[in-house]
Amino acid sequence: MIPGPGPSADAVPLESLPDGSAARLVMVRGGAGLRSRLTAMGLRTGAAVRVIHNGGRGPFVVAAGESRIVLGRGMARKVLVLPDDGSGAGASPSA
Repeated sequence: MIPGPGPSADAVPLESLPDGSAARLVMVRGGAGLRSRLTAMGLRTGAAVRVIHNGGRGPFVVAAGESRIVLGRGMARKVLVLPDDGSGAGASPSA
């Protein structure tokens, strides 16, 4: 968790979510190069994502809109998201 007030206080690393989880991207803990690369792939602040594959080993696969994005574990660890609580207020990307 990230300390401090606001919605980012409840943010968790994308890597921690199980298969099928929906979330909304809050921030990327990384340099300009990583942020630029993720933005080019469609992972920008506010983007709705859904975890397709998080088997604990190997690539981490997420859906963002109609795209499927494969991330390394280190990258997925630096992407902070707010998990969907099921109330409809969080992410619900189609896939």
